[in-house]
Amino acid sequence: MDPKQIKKKLKTILPTVAKPGRYFGGEFNHIAKDWSQIGTRMALVFPDLYDIGVPNLGVSILYETINKRTDALCERAYLPWLDMEEAMRVHQVPLYALESCHPLSDFDVVGFTLPYETLYTNVLNALDLAEIPIHSNERNEGHPIIIAGGHAAFNPEPMSSFIDAFVIGEGEEVIHDVLDCIRDSKATQLTRHQILDKLQMVPGVYVPAFYDVSYNENGTLKSFLPRSDAYPKSITKRIVPVLPDPPTHFIVPSVDVVHNRIAVEIMRGCTRGCRFCHAGMVNRPVRERSVEQIVKSIEKSLLTTGYEEIALLSLSSSDYTHINELVTAIRDRFSGRNLTISLPSLRIETFSVGLMEKLKGVRQAGFTLAPEAATDRMRNRINKPIQAEQLLETARQIYSRGWTTLKLYFMIGQPGETMEDVQAIADLCLQVHAEGRKMIGKKANLHTGVSTFVPKPHTPFQWTGADSIPLILEKQNLLKDQLRKPGMKMTWSNPRETILEAALSRGDRRLSAVIEDAWRHGAKFDAWMDQYNFNVWMDAFDASGTPADFYGTRERAISEVLPWDHINTGVSRKFLEREYQNAQGGKTTPDCREGCVACGIVPTFSSLQKAFPSTQWYCPEVE
Repeated sequence: MDPKQIKKKLKTILPTVAKPGRYFGGEFNHIAKDWSQIGTRMALVFPDLYDIGVPNLGVSILYETINKRTDALCERAYLPWLDMEEAMRVHQVPLYALESCHPLSDFDVVGFTLPYETLYTNVLNALDLAEIPIHSNERNEGHPIIIAGGHAAFNPEPMSSFIDAFVIGEGEEVIHDVLDCIRDSKATQLTRHQILDKLQMVPGVYVPAFYDVSYNENGTLKSFLPRSDAYPKSITKRIVPVLPDPPTHFIVPSVDVVHNRIAVEIMRGCTRGCRFCHAGMVNRPVRERSVEQIVKSIEKSLLTTGYEEIALLSLSSSDYTHINELVTAIRDRFSGRNLTISLPSLRIETFSVGLMEKLKGVRQAGFTLAPEAATDRMRNRINKPIQAEQLLETARQIYSRGWTTLKLYFMIGQPGETMEDVQAIADLCLQVHAEGRKMIGKKANLHTGVSTFVPKPHTPFQWTGADSIPLILEKQNLLKDQLRKPGMKMTWSNPRETILEAALSRGDRRLSAVIEDAWRHGAKFDAWMDQYNFNVWMDAFDASGTPADFYGTRERAISEVLPWDHINTGVSRKFLEREYQNAQGGKTTPDCREGCVACGIVPTFSSLQKAFPSTQWYCPEVE
């Protein structure tokens, strides 16, 4: 459909739907290039609502970096809410990009970001709305190449039937390799198969159609083999050795979204080694931005957006080498400008309180800590050895310095947990709240967030299973009963969502049929509690002949071939096996900064260290 026709129909549709500002673009800092002057065109799709997708940092990074090219353009699309989708289907309006109203089918490449697994059915819905066949093998020369990346792409197999090519790892550099490949292929008029063949040769790119999978009689994976010796047996993730300047021209939306803020990634990766943490494993090695680079990007972003909130993002902000210098620089530069500064992911120690204290003079977000577990036994198992007294002392410091609300995050269902360990969470929360009451009386509030462990690929716990629904409910009910006190609040995750996430996280390519079945029976917006339909998913698993428990709650043998074994994050399987065994024995592993733990990341990327000797890698073998 012609963009002019889409715009004409939107004039009729938009007055009839909620939040029409989600659907007409034109926001401050959007980039609209002349299609007639640009040869390579890409659409970035965040497969959820505009409200969720606009603040996504990954999309912001790619949108800005691609549009700096003179030979390519990048536009954005998001999934419409139910009322808008119905109107689009009735009026036969395909899913379109906001900048130009070109339908997604007009682009050369359509890229989906997959930060979490519960977006899978939304991807199918977006393709269907865009009038693009959902199956890769049904697309012809006139259809765009469909690519996907993000954390959920580290196990690409469940979506292998729908995505032409996955980008594994960090996207800032590999996206240019992909676009160069598309540009050159168009110039030489290559076939779709030839384009995918060229893409498979790009380091960090995986084309599922070029690999065959076989299974054992018990349903486990037997082998995973490339169809040609020319294709790699494993796909090594792409990393950016030196972090480029962060984006500074953030989209300023026309409607309210979940985060209206400047997001600056101060550090990528983590050295802590928490055994449940997918991001901590797949984002190695640690790389940092300089204080000057961060402060300059904040200054520029304030000028280009007008935002009044700044989030300094990383997996462990307190571990940033120059954190004191950074906080001091931000305080001195931006004090008195009525800004809100959030510094998430702080360590549980009084040092973190001192950092936040330095930011007095700017508005501060709440204070959040994540002990994850409440007994020494469990903390040793997950490799997060924090003493209870250390948490209590930090809580005293927080409350005594003027904060009235402290948020604590715990995780139930971790491997080896008992009901005594769950009871300890309640006991510790009550102790923390009591300390707050001693400091500031009834003004002391404690919010406790309790998530449920989901085993993730490429972590030491990838072999373990998730808790069953009855066991999760038993643990949650214990905590609800004990934490129902004045000044205390508890939030928790839906056990049925946990079971689905666990199954999708550790699934193989047979799950493509399950995902499609669920979508065809109405599953979409599965991350939204009011839209999630557990029964539709369980029916889809039953129809496949393989129950969800086979993927989600089943413990796997170390010897089992895993569906993601062909994806190389740089962290060796040998290291993950050793960490799994250490967890079972309650043995901790030191922080990488205290000495190399031989995770495998150094030999994997040793050539990059030679090319970029100034990069701080935090690996003694290299230094």
